[in-house]
Amino acid sequence: MPADRFLRALRGAALIGGCLFGAAAIAADGPTAQPLAADPALEARVLDLSHKLRCLVCQNQSIAESHAPLAVDLRDQVREQLAAGRSENEVVDYLVARYGDFVLYAPPFKATTLLLWLGPAALLLAGAGWLAIRLRRREREAAVSLSEAEHRRARELLAGNAAVPPSSEEPRS
Repeated sequence: MPADRFLRALRGAALIGGCLFGAAAIAADGPTAQPLAADPALEARVLDLSHKLRCLVCQNQSIAESHAPLAVDLRDQVREQLAAGRSENEVVDYLVARYGDFVLYAPPFKATTLLLWLGPAALLLAGAGWLAIRLRRREREAAVSLSEAEHRRARELLAGNAAVPPSSEEPRS
């Protein structure tokens, strides 16, 4: 009986521990910003626009997902400007003027971002060209061909029938 009570208590502790662990994991995963505006429509616009803007500190997260102080400030700026009646394009133009095209997750195609857009394709084409040139050179390289006497001598050596001639080199001392 004491063993049954111990097992029941152990199962209960495991269940409580699992629930607490799951709750902690859910609470720790807060990928989006918490709404601060009283107007849900405004907050939806802020979050939608925030997902299109890159956090300048994290660089792999949007400002909606980042908890960096700069991302919080940028969200506040977006919220204030949208609340002041500016359009989303005006807010984006303001941020691009202040931080550059890097603040956008989808930078525009223009001369300053040409390498960003065409760089991967150029690297792929350069690699494919290098590979093609290398393979053509390999085909052109002639394989070393042996004379009939050299083939016969190689077969004898491999079969173990031929005596290896003494070296013509002088003995080393």
